[in-house]
Amino acid sequence: MNTSSHSFGFPKCEHLCSRKLIEKLYNEGHRLRMFPFNVQWMIVEGDVPCQVMIVVPKRKFKHAVDRNRIRRLTRECYRLQKLQLIETLQNKGLHIAVSIVYVHNEMTPYEQLFVRMRRLIDALIKETAAL
Repeated sequence: MNTSSHSFGFPKCEHLCSRKLIEKLYNEGHRLRMFPFNVQWMIVEGDVPCQVMIVVPKRKFKHAVDRNRIRRLTRECYRLQKLQLIETLQNKGLHIAVSIVYVHNEMTPYEQLFVRMRRLIDALIKETAAL
């Protein structure tokens, strides 16, 4: 997959869905804390540079409406800023799986989420660059 074929979309192939891979990610993955997110990531085999799963715990947000809103905003922030991460991974020939868990007790405004997602992506780039 070349860089020019990447757009700002978030297609199904970039969603982390495999139960086996998710279990392996939580057992063996690297941990990264960037408030309001906790991130698990690991290098995997695959044809997509980065597969992502966004989690908003039911324990923190009882109403599905709230969980869905946070998930949607987080997905949007990731979608708009993922290109630099994907380009870095492609240049290194790496493929990673990432789980982004929202850990704050309250809803964060979109503008703050956007800035925090930028920091998170920069941290992921830095972590993968060390490999």
